[in-house]
Amino acid sequence: MTLPSGFMDEFTRATKLVRALADAGLRKHGLHLGQNLVLAALAREDGRTPGELAATLNVTTPTITKMATRMAAAGLLTRRRDDRDNRLVRLWLTDAARELCQPVEEQRRALSESLLAGLDDEDRARLIDLLRRVSENAGRLHDGPVDHE
Repeated sequence: MTLPSGFMDEFTRATKLVRALADAGLRKHGLHLGQNLVLAALAREDGRTPGELAATLNVTTPTITKMATRMAAAGLLTRRRDDRDNRLVRLWLTDAARELCQPVEEQRRALSESLLAGLDDEDRARLIDLLRRVSENAGRLHDGPVDHE
């Protein structure tokens, strides 16, 4: 079986446009693309180390450290030393960040709905499955974390 010609062109075009739309939506909330992932991960389990977040999000620890610095400067998280191991720094969401969780998730849902307009439930499920497979294939080809900045 051969790949349809144009796959890379269409995939690249789609990812660039979706990324631009997502970034514009996040900026309305004072966030940069990728920071929403840190926000969501800490909302699920606050007080994680940059290394733990990096492993969860499949990025490098310096990427998380850079995001954490920006987010701390924006008043969205605080850094505190670990109670048991003073060498470790843990990241904690501020109240302002917690207040962003729901609006950011609502914005992501609205963008998803707009992007999937005209697709029925079966098409949506199939698209998600296919994208998951493409991502898994890409993950097998790529060695190590992916930097998003």
